[in-house]
Amino acid sequence: MTAMVIHVKLFAMLRERAGTDTIELELPRGATVAEAISVLSQREPLGELLARTPVRMAVNRDYAADEMTLAPGDELALIPPVSGGSPELDAMRTRVPVHVRVTAQPLSLGALAAAVGDPDAGAVVIFQGVTREVERLEYEAYAEMAHERIEGILRDCIDRHGLLAAGAEHRVGAVALGEPSVIVAVSAPHREEAFAGARAAIDRIKAEAPIWKREHPAGGSGRWVAGSEPLL
Repeated sequence: MTAMVIHVKLFAMLRERAGTDTIELELPRGATVAEAISVLSQREPLGELLARTPVRMAVNRDYAADEMTLAPGDELALIPPVSGGSPELDAMRTRVPVHVRVTAQPLSLGALAAAVGDPDAGAVVIFQGVTREVERLEYEAYAEMAHERIEGILRDCIDRHGLLAAGAEHRVGAVALGEPSVIVAVSAPHREEAFAGARAAIDRIKAEAPIWKREHPAGGSGRWVAGSEPLL
């Protein structure tokens, strides 16, 4: 059977263990996601870590089922547990105002609030997640997929909760104590929809976006924060 060469992106603890951000795999044509993960599990230095770490494979920037067939040129990424949570996943894309940014730059509450402003809005709810207890957090992201995933989540929240607009920004790189690492803003005709939509948005971003964080306590060595396996 003809073979194909596929490159797999690695992030966070997987990247550190492998010592590289990309691994090349040679697989038979028609191989599935499950077969690709099996091959990776048999290769050191990832084998031992994969044996005890639940992972998902993303194909072309979307979480893929184990039985999905791979093709030459696919963009693969091995996704370790993300920052937390496990709500349902069903990204329905309707054409409504959405703002998304994954950035190394400081976040601005004012700018995001302005981005979701609407003359019909009776309520704007903003959530801000800040670094606490440690000197700094360091975030790493599969940025392209994270951007697309967050956009899908926000569009779904707009549809489900009757929002007028929604926006989210997430930091990558180092975020010092007290600084925001993620902000979410939504507007809606009434406060009930706004509160529900903002809560759903941040919960799903934490559960589904391929973003990882490493804690750096004062005087201590950094460690990757344990998370949850992202859902399909």
